[in-house]
Amino acid sequence: MDTENTSAPPRAQSAPADNPTRTRRHGGGITHDNTRHTTRFVVIGNHLVQHKELSLLAIGLSCHLQSLPTGAGADIKSLAARFPEGPTRIAAALRELEAHGYLRRERHRTQTGRIVTRTVSCNQPHASRREPVDTGCPPAKRTPPPQRRTVQKSLPAVPQPSSTAPALLQTAIDLLATLRRHDPRLLLSATDTAHLAPGVAAWLERDVAPTAVRHALITDLPDEPLRRPAALLAHRLTDRLPPPPPFRTQSAAAVPPPRHPLQNCEGCDRGFRAPESESHCRDCRAAVASLP
Repeated sequence: MDTENTSAPPRAQSAPADNPTRTRRHGGGITHDNTRHTTRFVVIGNHLVQHKELSLLAIGLSCHLQSLPTGAGADIKSLAARFPEGPTRIAAALRELEAHGYLRRERHRTQTGRIVTRTVSCNQPHASRREPVDTGCPPAKRTPPPQRRTVQKSLPAVPQPSSTAPALLQTAIDLLATLRRHDPRLLLSATDTAHLAPGVAAWLERDVAPTAVRHALITDLPDEPLRRPAALLAHRLTDRLPPPPPFRTQSAAAVPPPRHPLQNCEGCDRGFRAPESESHCRDCRAAVASLP
């Protein structure tokens, strides 16, 4: 009676024809020595790890992102510090994942007014990229969705100065025009500059130096691209507006002395300034006073 040889290797199953990563050549190809995970694991779909359009770096990066806990750093700077590929290659891989629906980047405003970018890792690509199931029935006619009209949101209001002096507004415009030298993302249009200039002027008339205004506008900007830099600056001009300067009374010592009219001395005909009650210059008055 024949007995089953338990030490004999199992028969290799034929590889699917549409999977080029498998081979049937002389029984070669990959084999698996798997152990069931019970802790510290993440489920990754074959649609990702066998994706035909994503690069190997993008696939590996998506697997890493899906394994991170909520709140972990997932921006380019954090990933470049973690991996040796560098920010350029990591940024390209993130764009791949975003284009194929495995990644979403959403912008949120914190309670302090700072705008941050939240990275959302998706373990399934978005529904618009899924292939429809072939049921053998002719496809139904679909009404195309209405075109959404993009409406540009108006900029937030900014503080208004009490003075409309042209020199004050020109100083504010010049300050806004130089912001792009410190951060290229702060390149403002003429319309945005005209909207923000009164807010900067309100700071300047509160005895805030131009360098201090510039520092308040460009410090602690987010690392991500700024979609609406003018809106961010408008929020900072309003949210960080300093109080008015303290009221200063003009002391008597600061009052300039009166300027007397110019007249000619009746004694020496020399010009001098003195109250109208005086008819002689100081030297002539001294000479008269020294006479016995």
